[in-house]
Amino acid sequence: MITSNPTLRRIAARFVGHSIRLFARFTTAVRADWKGIEPVQRQRVYFANHVSNGDMPMIWSVLPPALRRQTRPVAAADYWLKTPLRAFIGPEVFNCVLIDRRPEVDDKPMDKIIAAIDEGASLIIFPEGNRNMGDDPLLPFKAGLYNIGRLRPDVDLVPTWVANLNHIMPKGEVVPLPLICTVTFGTPIHVGPGEDKDAFLDRAAQALLETRPEDRV
Repeated sequence: MITSNPTLRRIAARFVGHSIRLFARFTTAVRADWKGIEPVQRQRVYFANHVSNGDMPMIWSVLPPALRRQTRPVAAADYWLKTPLRAFIGPEVFNCVLIDRRPEVDDKPMDKIIAAIDEGASLIIFPEGNRNMGDDPLLPFKAGLYNIGRLRPDVDLVPTWVANLNHIMPKGEVVPLPLICTVTFGTPIHVGPGEDKDAFLDRAAQALLETRPEDRV
């Protein structure tokens, strides 16, 4: 059982976070490739491809400590609140912005996202919405990335490609395969003046595809 003592919970969250980073580096040798930006203190939205539940921890793990403390993943409440352990890790280790995806609940996810940005947070989001289990490199993007860029135009939108993770932990496998996972950070984009939603989302998807490493390990 997770303790209810706030001090002990903070200590436990730091310990679990450190353990997750060590596990990610030990099992995948995950590394960051800052291809289009430098890892400096600047408010950003890292938008990434989504093939595994491990995508978010991999991105989170490779951020330098100062950026990691500032960055909050946007994640599904139904996944992270499903068990007591996840309910501890999601909100307290990763500091997730939790979104309730149930259609009967009027959760106003964009309000939560903009509030987090206005509080100074950077974000990790997956604009495809769901995990991509097919052969296409990307699923169509949802409108959220466009809305963020339109409402907060000064925030950098950074294409972020997680490579090899679906090969390291294929569906149905328990033991990770010994491959290197690379998280590549591309050149930031912004919503252009007068740019409509569809045009921007097409451009964002192309920017993300161009961030893929050409030669996968």
